[in-house]
Amino acid sequence: MMEDLNNLMMGFSVVTQPYNLMIIVVGLILGIIVGVLPGLGGANGVAILIPVVVTMPATAGVILLSMIYWGALYGGSITSILFNIPGEPWAVAATFDGYPMAKGGRPGKALVLAFLAHGAGAIFGVVILTFFAPILAEFALKFGPAEVFAVMMLTFSAFVGLGGKSPLKTVVAILFGFILAAVGMDIVSGQLRMTYGTVVLMGGFNFIVAVIGLFGLGEIFLTVEEGLKVEGISTRIGLKDIWEGMKEFIRYPKAIIMGMLIGCWMGFKPGGATPASFMAYGFCKQSSANADEFGKGAPAGIIAPEAAAHAAGTSAAIPMITLGIPGSPTMAVIMGGLMIFGLQPGPMLFKEHADFVWGFIASSWMGNILGFFLVLAFAPIFASILRVKFAIFMPLIIYVCAIGAYAVNNRMIDVYYMLIFGVLGYLFKKLDYPIAPMVLALVLGDMAEQAMRQALIIGHGSPLVFFTLPLALPLMVAAIIIFFWPVIAPLKARLFGKKA
Repeated sequence: MMEDLNNLMMGFSVVTQPYNLMIIVVGLILGIIVGVLPGLGGANGVAILIPVVVTMPATAGVILLSMIYWGALYGGSITSILFNIPGEPWAVAATFDGYPMAKGGRPGKALVLAFLAHGAGAIFGVVILTFFAPILAEFALKFGPAEVFAVMMLTFSAFVGLGGKSPLKTVVAILFGFILAAVGMDIVSGQLRMTYGTVVLMGGFNFIVAVIGLFGLGEIFLTVEEGLKVEGISTRIGLKDIWEGMKEFIRYPKAIIMGMLIGCWMGFKPGGATPASFMAYGFCKQSSANADEFGKGAPAGIIAPEAAAHAAGTSAAIPMITLGIPGSPTMAVIMGGLMIFGLQPGPMLFKEHADFVWGFIASSWMGNILGFFLVLAFAPIFASILRVKFAIFMPLIIYVCAIGAYAVNNRMIDVYYMLIFGVLGYLFKKLDYPIAPMVLALVLGDMAEQAMRQALIIGHGSPLVFFTLPLALPLMVAAIIIFFWPVIAPLKARLFGKKA
């Protein structure tokens, strides 16, 4: 533990440099705005700014991307509570009790409860990140190609079996992502695949271009179709609201602890903040002696989902930096940013770029704590942004997306790809197909293929290599069980019911 604390102090020496401090503040403000504006979201905001951070030093660039995420986690609560419009998908649960409390004449108290819950979840998640990530990285150093492939299979299986969406639709999304990742040059033989004789497809589809289109434009198209009518509740947060909110907050330790634990669990596995917030709300309501108060402005109904959302957001960084497996869609985009800088997420990152890793962890401490005070002080100002017509923001966002896509390789074809991916993202959302598994397959497709081929070479072509190595075997068995869990769970319930 002492070594971890020394490394953390080294990280703070990196992030307290004036330039990095400025990046933290700017990133948090941009992130809160991204969280406030419906139609953007953490993944979209990060994706749009990736081309900008390419020109920055690696540490500062990744700090900026992560600050947008932390800020968006805070900002999504503002519109949920004051306008009944979730700024982020994970903030939907905050509308259940946050908006009724605000509508009942206590908007300041509702916001303070939400921000305190976010702060508690953030600190808990960052503590786990600080002390658990190095242990996991040390363990992951023992992984060879077979183990790496097994971990990736476990990740994709978790999306299918535990993702909450239709398993069949998730499988289709993953396979589509693998197909997109396979376009271009074979990483082993050097032969061209699915290029259809065109030169522009030789390099495959750029991850940044695809993400900007899928997340950025796809969400914009959907928002334009649905339209937004904003009727908000005006408020200002005074010292009285802060004091009453703090007194109310400490009265619900079960909701706080439940939210933090569920959030961290959902951050470890590919789930993210959205399912964590709903799960925490459901568990908290079921275990409450005053379940009838939920939906009418219950403080626990605000605290549990908000603590879970932020704990999941911060915990999602652990598998990303230690195993190269993002725990949320936004972390998948941030991982793409790391790879652009030549930083390969995984256990070797701690050995080869310790200053970067601990700088990132230290910035998570500073960003989440500073973000709490920023939203507490300027929530009404951030909320007023939503009163600007979306028709003014929409063309600006699309313009920034187009510039970002073009700047990747200075090719107009990438702008066309962005538009195609934007339409694809829109269709996926309309048909309720999950985008995150497809993005993850697009990012990890080459690495999964390479690990699989290397393992088969080691095993002389036999797939038994994945089931004979001591570390790969339990991972592959877990992946198979989780993959078929949507089939196993009903059978188990039916058999249990018959026995009863």
